[in-house]
Amino acid sequence: MSLNPVMLAVRFLLELVAVASFGVFGWRAFEGPWKFLLVVALPVVAVALWQIFSVPGDPSRGGRSMVAVSGSTRLVIELSVLGGGALALQSAGLPGWGVAFAVLVIVYHALAYDRVVWLLSRK
Repeated sequence: MSLNPVMLAVRFLLELVAVASFGVFGWRAFEGPWKFLLVVALPVVAVALWQIFSVPGDPSRGGRSMVAVSGSTRLVIELSVLGGGALALQSAGLPGWGVAFAVLVIVYHALAYDRVVWLLSRK
């Protein structure tokens, strides 16, 4: 199910929204020069975490892995980035958007249960 092209597209859109949410948080939550630094730095850190750490042989990522991690570690990273995006929206003064995004992340992971099980079975 999680390798269905529609599910892969939904996951990609969730990733994009999460990354953008960190930028929104940096812009709205800080003032002065920190605002400009964080609007770039927070999304870059999120993308770096997402790209660098992966499970070897993950079919949704082309099987490539820069730094190999266990499936449970990867699941924590994914939930941290996506959940962090929801929390970033909430903290940026957009509580409705934060809750809506959190619900979408939960629904996605419920529908992609086969990926969650696959990740948890990888050491």
